Amino acid sequence: MISIQFKQLNGTPFQKLVWAELLKIKRGETVTYKELAKRIGKPKAIRAVANAVGANPLPVKIPCHRVVRSDGTIGGYSGRGGVKTKKMLLKQEGVIF
Repeated sequence: MISIQFKQLNGTPFQKLVWAELLKIKRGETVTYKELAKRIGKPKAIRAVANAVGANPLPVKIPCHRVVRSDGTIGGYSGRGGVKTKKMLLKQEGVIF
């Protein structure tokens, strides 16, 4: 797992909680925003989790590309290149959309 100094990142305590949980998602694994909300103990905070994922200041290092929508679609990606980059990153990890 990558070591990140969350104290140095600009974000709310909630965002930092979500970002820390993103680091636990293994390479080649995807989780839904809903599952991520459950993992942090906030099962009804799906939209807030999605917003925190979208506010990730270190895409790729904090692997927000591994979070997908519950309906099976890829969802968005706020990092450089948008969804095209998200698909490429997932493909490199063996996940095909």
